[in-house]
Amino acid sequence: MKVLVLAQYFSPDMGGGSARASNVVNGLLGKGCDITVVVAFPHYPHGKVPSQYKHKAIVSERIGGAKVFRVWIPALPHSSVMNRIILHLCFFVSSLFALPFVGKVDVVWCANPNLFSFFPAVVYGFVKGRPIVRNVDDLWPEDFYELGLVQSRLMRKALDFLAWLSYAVSAAITPISPGYKRRIVKKYNICAEKIHVVEVGIDKVYPLNANKQKKSRFVIMYSGILGVGYDFNIVLKAARALTKYKDIIFVIRGVGELASKLKKRIKELNLSNVVLNTDFLSKDKLSALLSSADVFILPMDSAPSTEEGLPAKVFEYQAYGKPIICISRGEPAKYVEATRSGLIVKQGDAEGFAEAVVRLYKDRKLASGFGLNGWLYVSTNMTAEKIGELMYNVLASIKP
Repeated sequence: MKVLVLAQYFSPDMGGGSARASNVVNGLLGKGCDITVVVAFPHYPHGKVPSQYKHKAIVSERIGGAKVFRVWIPALPHSSVMNRIILHLCFFVSSLFALPFVGKVDVVWCANPNLFSFFPAVVYGFVKGRPIVRNVDDLWPEDFYELGLVQSRLMRKALDFLAWLSYAVSAAITPISPGYKRRIVKKYNICAEKIHVVEVGIDKVYPLNANKQKKSRFVIMYSGILGVGYDFNIVLKAARALTKYKDIIFVIRGVGELASKLKKRIKELNLSNVVLNTDFLSKDKLSALLSSADVFILPMDSAPSTEEGLPAKVFEYQAYGKPIICISRGEPAKYVEATRSGLIVKQGDAEGFAEAVVRLYKDRKLASGFGLNGWLYVSTNMTAEKIGELMYNVLASIKP
């Protein structure tokens, strides 16, 4: 089966979108598919385009057996909503640079960014005469509404129509969570039978005995985008309440639009037990840092579209065999609870979060058990091979 993948975010970019597209491509390659990928130059999240791509419109590469066409993207960091929209619109156009070079395909999977990638996919689908499969990593335009970026009723109707159109004309839809599937069916009246949940998954499972040496600190860590969708206030409140535990340290690592606000707030509260790390790390250094954590945290915001998704980081956390404290009432909480991989805390409950930290701090056997449960689950169910098999079945079912 010949599959064309459109993805602004792809390895070596960081983040869930890149992980999602990369895992699917690797999984499909393992199923013997012939894969062509049209992606942007590496740029996420720092906005630094490597020198070998500068002053070029398109570059052809081979990555792990896949033919990859990397296309131009401006060197802008994802530091604001406006920058992101500019980057998405640019990829909308530049992704078409590869049209003359993409050969025969059987199906087009528009991976990311959500909604924006659908439009060039329509062009490729029309020119190639092949069906489109629409991916859903995030709910757009619902995210825009919850951020207050779209107030006009007329504009909302227009965006809702475009979203409906993208779902209606797609031969299949692949959201990352059951919550997204329910929203698409309910709001847009899309047939549930054409919607297939395929999670992000992981590309690697780490040894359980990694970083088992005796440490002087008990590290509570968040790693990922410092942006909307996550509530860091509850983390700082809990850290403030736990200053008496001198060996409990909170590490917040990542980049994003909330980084400067977090830095300012940590300083205002004089939180010596909170470390903010906004350095861009290589994969090896990042892996070493994540291995040093004793507990991972998933502090979800209460926005409906956020709670209906399932962040890629939850699988990464489990791949390191560490327990999770999940602040959520939606899909993330359901997943952590179902896999018995951590503790659940209600949103806004800083006291409950602090109690959960202390519980795992004092009961290391419980913490290890949660970590083992999560590790076993992703090792069995969320590998690139498993994700590739699920996606292969979806694509094969609609292949002409």
